[in-house]
This record gives sequence, C-alpha cells and structure tokens, in this order.
Amino acid sequence: MEEKYEESELYKIRHSTAHVMAQAVMEMFPGEAKIAIGPPIADGFYYDFDLPRSLTPDDLEKIEARMREIVAGAHRFARREVSADEARAQFKDQPYKIELIDGLEKGGVDEYGTAQAPAIKEKPVISFYTHDTFTDLCRGPHVEDTSRINPAAFKLLNVAGAYWRGDENKPMLQRIYGTAWRSAAELEEYLHLVEEARKRDHRKLGKELGLFFFSDDIGPGLPLFTPKGEILRYLMESYVRETQTRYGYQHVWTGHMVKEDLYKRSGHYDNYKDSMFPPMVDEDITFRLKPMNCPSHMTLYREMGAHSYRELPLRFAEFATLYRYEKRGELSGLTRVRALTQDDCHIFCTPDQIESEFTLALNLIREVLDTYEFKDYRVRLSLRGSEGKFVQDDEKWDKATAALKAALDANSVDYFVAEGEAAFYGPKADFLARDVLGREWQLSTIQVDFIQPARLGIEYTGEDGQPHTPVLIHRAVTGSTERFMGVIIEQFAGAFPLWLAPVQVMMIPIADRHAAYGREVAAKLKAEGFRVEVDERSERMQAKIRDAQLQKIPYMLVVGDKEAAAGAVSVRLRSGEDLKSKPLGEFVAMAKAELESKRA
Repeated sequence: MEEKYEESELYKIRHSTAHVMAQAVMEMFPGEAKIAIGPPIADGFYYDFDLPRSLTPDDLEKIEARMREIVAGAHRFARREVSADEARAQFKDQPYKIELIDGLEKGGVDEYGTAQAPAIKEKPVISFYTHDTFTDLCRGPHVEDTSRINPAAFKLLNVAGAYWRGDENKPMLQRIYGTAWRSAAELEEYLHLVEEARKRDHRKLGKELGLFFFSDDIGPGLPLFTPKGEILRYLMESYVRETQTRYGYQHVWTGHMVKEDLYKRSGHYDNYKDSMFPPMVDEDITFRLKPMNCPSHMTLYREMGAHSYRELPLRFAEFATLYRYEKRGELSGLTRVRALTQDDCHIFCTPDQIESEFTLALNLIREVLDTYEFKDYRVRLSLRGSEGKFVQDDEKWDKATAALKAALDANSVDYFVAEGEAAFYGPKADFLARDVLGREWQLSTIQVDFIQPARLGIEYTGEDGQPHTPVLIHRAVTGSTERFMGVIIEQFAGAFPLWLAPVQVMMIPIADRHAAYGREVAAKLKAEGFRVEVDERSERMQAKIRDAQLQKIPYMLVVGDKEAAAGAVSVRLRSGEDLKSKPLGEFVAMAKAELESKRA
C-alpha cells in the first residue's frame, strides 16, 4: 500500500523545517512578530506572519542563513500536552494563536483552524512542540531533532500575501513559502521544475503570445480573449464538440440566467449559494447568473414532453458560460476565474444503462486526453462523507455508488477512494492527469446522480407503461475551456501542435520584391484551410524568423527569388530546424498529414 504523505519522513522534515523558519523570523523581529499557522504542503511548507514591515529577498537570505545555524544545533523536538489555559498563557501576546486555542477548546477544528470531519466528536488534544528556544502550538509529527533536516536540501522560495483564515475581511498576513527535501539533488531537481514551470506559466505566455488579458475596467476573474485567443478557444471547443457528436451526444443551449427557485428545488442553492453572484430581482422574480447547468438541462428534458424508455439514453451537451463568485484571493489566471465555459453533459438513462454510458463517456475522455498528450492520469472515486453537505438518502447513494464502482470495475479502471469528495447529489469518478512537469490537474469527471431527477420531477415511461425516474450522469471532458486552456498552454509551453496553433504558418519574404509571391502562397494555403500570416515588415529575414519563433508559430516559409521561380518554399520549424526548399504541394501534403494526426 502506498505510504500516506502525512505519515512520511518527508512530511516530518517539511513540518520541522517550517518550525525552524518560524524561529528565525521571530528572532528577526523580537517582540514584534505575530505568528499564525505553518503547515507542510504538497512540495514544501509555508508559515504565515504578521510583521512590522514587508519582507525583502535579502530578508529571506538572512532567514535561510539563520535556519542553517539552528539546524546545526541538533535541537530535539519535544512534545508536551497542555491545557487550554496553559496554551493561552504561553501565547498571551500572539492573537492568532489565541484564536486557534479557543477553537481547539470548543472542538470541531484542528490547530490550523480547519474544520474537522463531523464524525470526530471528541475535542482534540492541545499540544506543544519545542525545539531550541521556539515553542509552537502543534500536533506534529516532527523529526527527532533538527540534525535530521539536511541544510543543503531546503530553500525559501517567495513571500505572498494571505488573508488570515482565508477571509478577505480579516488581516492580510505575509506567507513565506519554502521547500525541503532529503537531499541536495532532490532540491536541485525540484528547483529546476519550478523554473521550468515559471517559464511555462500560462499568465506570462498568454500575454507574450497575445492570447488573453485581464483588465481592471472589466473586473477580476473575467478574461478578455484576443483574436488569437478566441481561435484557440474555438479550436478546443470544436474538437470536443465534433468528438461528442461522433459519440452520440446532442448539443443544446440554455442561457445565462435562471430563476433562483430552481436552484432551491434542485438543492444547489443550499450547497452553492456562497459561490453564486448576488441575486437580480425583477418585480416578484429573483434571478441568478447560472453557476451550473444540470437544473437547466433537466428542465429542458421535462419541457420537451413525455419521454419513453425507447428514447433513452438521451445525452445533452452544452458549452455554457457559467458564473461563480470566487474569492478574489483565490483567482489565478485562467485556472481560477469567475466566468468559465464548461464542456458539460448530462445523460438521462435507465439504471441498466449506467455501465454502458459510463463506458462511452470513459472512451470519449480517454480519446480527448490522449490527443492533448495527457497519457499519465489516475482516477479518484469520490464518495460522500458520513455527514455534512450530502443529501441524506442512503438507498439512492448506495445504488449510485454501487453502479459507479461496477462501471469502473467493468472497464478495468484502477482507482483510489476519497471519502467526503463527492458532489452533494452523488459519487464521482474524477480524472487526475499529470502534465509534462509531473503536476496533477483534475480535468474530466463522470458523476452518477439518483437524487436530482426526483427532486425536479423528471420521468420517463418504462417498458411496463409506468412512470420512472431516470438516472442522471453528469460528465465533463476538459472541465472548462478557460482552465483547460491555461493547462495546455503550460503543457505545450505555448508551442501548440499544428492543429491548435492560432497561426500555423508565417510567410517570410526575404526582400520587398518577394512579398507578392509570399501573398500568393498565403492565399493558396488559406484556400487549403491553413491559418497564415505574411510578415511584410522592413526587417531582416533572420529577425522575422526569430520573431516567429518567439511567437511559437509551427512553420516559417521563407521565400526569395529561387522559391518564386520554382513554385517552392523554404521550410523552417520553430525549433530552429531547417527543412530546406520544398515544392509547395509537398509542404501542403506534409502539413495536412500532421493536421490529421493531431500529433504534437
């Protein structure tokens, strides 16, 4: 069985390094620093501080140097259980720790202020860990002593702002991010990946390639797409649309606003009202900008009239722009926005069609992910928790869970279980794909829902002539256009495969007298369906080639006297490779074969 990260030695190293960092920061600002929380995270750790001034890069270097001195002292991490009063006395000058201690005393939260699972009824033990001169409110685990932290294998990365408890109405703290590993080689490898990720950052490349922008005049989380960015959106959505149509899905459209009452009946209002934009009231009707599609698709199903079992399965797909009131501090480029376009689908089927519909959706997802070069992915079976947001209908949950597990098993899908991660209405199979840097993204999902159809009163007439409630399968392939665009910009580092490239070919006349031939070739290529531009600037040929490479255009076709006389083009790749002169027809055949294969 795979070791849990929280139980690993690496987790202990990072947790302990966070404490060492906190000690160094407290020493830098004696009597002034206020400490908050400092947990390990996926690739390192962080700690939040309330400090008298903003930290600088020089400060991080000094903190790191002091950390290495502390580590060299081989200070033991000593645990001690205390009462709430003892804890308050220890941290009497630390308001953030006092708030956490009060929460621990009341129960229901851990030492980071995070809500515990409702099933955990007992109050947590309050404990301290002390090393050297530093004591923290902590349950552990830690390494035995600071000598177990390799001084050559940790580094402080950056400082960012973070609201206390993630609440934008509370104080803004300074969050120091760091990473720690077992060896210097592991650290070096990680830092290389961080640098590569920085180069691939879709927010940076999006601007450089002229794909999208954000503007204060429009508002946070609302991207603006340029002509090139819109072409990319169109190509992404068209590919999924064409693939879905081939798999038997029908496309619908259900608008941007919905009466609030529909979400109250479906159950979404109670579970997602904090993620909805404020209501719009028209006399006696309250509307909401649409945050999800399923209630609209079920309403459309019902309004289309009576349905027979012979019509099922019925597959509704829609590229719908949805609006979610994400907190400003959680917005991040295209991967976390307030206006998102989902490639959403809802399948209305009978219980005995679940397995075949799951198989169809699975094959579709596999085909699309393979095209985008996401070949390394795993499946998370997200189940409901014991209590909380989930609709309490054990019989329907049991049916949905059993059906989803049976479909996964029938398709020989390896999966791992995550309790408490289901949708409020049913279990999910979530596809977690790794990109070229090994980062994991949740992309596709297939969800089985026995609950919402009954709530909204949708039915079909069964073979027995009686009304039955259909099962609803929720399915998304790429999730949202915006988020997936951000992911594939980083996956391909902006160098999109030919079929996705907004500009596929750049014509580069060597001199002004060659521009007419360049335009002639461009016209022929456009007639063949290629996206072509002609660089007629008064620049040297090498400068034009360099600029096209920076724009990551797949092909540069250089034309001069020889090419014009021969009806040929000199083919350059964005990688710098020179394929030499080719007859235009040969280039067209080569490029069309690449387009048809959709290979990267």
